[in-house]
Amino acid sequence: MIDNDLSIVLLIINASIPVQFVIAILITISIVSWAIMISKFLIFRQAKKSLIEFEIEFWSGGELMELMDKIESRKIQGEMPRIFESGMNEFMKSRKQANLKTEAIIDNTRRALKASMFKEIDGLEEKLPFLATAGSVSPYIGLFGTVWGIMQAFLSLTNIQQATLANVAPGIAEALIATAVGLLAAIPAVIAFNNLSSKLENLSSKFDTFIEEFSNILQRQI
Repeated sequence: MIDNDLSIVLLIINASIPVQFVIAILITISIVSWAIMISKFLIFRQAKKSLIEFEIEFWSGGELMELMDKIESRKIQGEMPRIFESGMNEFMKSRKQANLKTEAIIDNTRRALKASMFKEIDGLEEKLPFLATAGSVSPYIGLFGTVWGIMQAFLSLTNIQQATLANVAPGIAEALIATAVGLLAAIPAVIAFNNLSSKLENLSSKFDTFIEEFSNILQRQI
């Protein structure tokens, strides 16, 4: 096992500069992808936790202004509390305006809630496109390194009178490592992107549902 690991390392070290450059790019992409994946999974876990805590507080039957005070004092934090805070601020501001009908007040509040929701979604979605790009591009970058390596392996046979498999095997092995590294960079990124996109869609749906329910509650209070 140790010998295989060493042989792979030696193959990379002895590979041509273009192949080494391709592998370096793929390793960099993989490191950045893993950093994004870990940070995003932690962020989404915290977002789900704060959403559950807020929903428990919101549906506990307490006064909305008491909940607002807790949010403003940062006793309750998260994406959903910020959406709620934005809507409440707009609702209170609109109610103070003379000659505003109930429909206008609710429309203003709903727009504020939606704007805040989109802002929160944009924050959660940040850097996710990198994972999608890494997942789709990495195999092709690896394939480029492989094609280049194989091409160089066969070109090296031009000065050899009797070519054998032993002459091209090291070069082909070096080249195939680029494809392997490309897949290792791409597969986790694709899996993470799909998983996080599903989580984002789920949170977005919950935000949207809350906005409708909250708007109905406010409408009954006018």
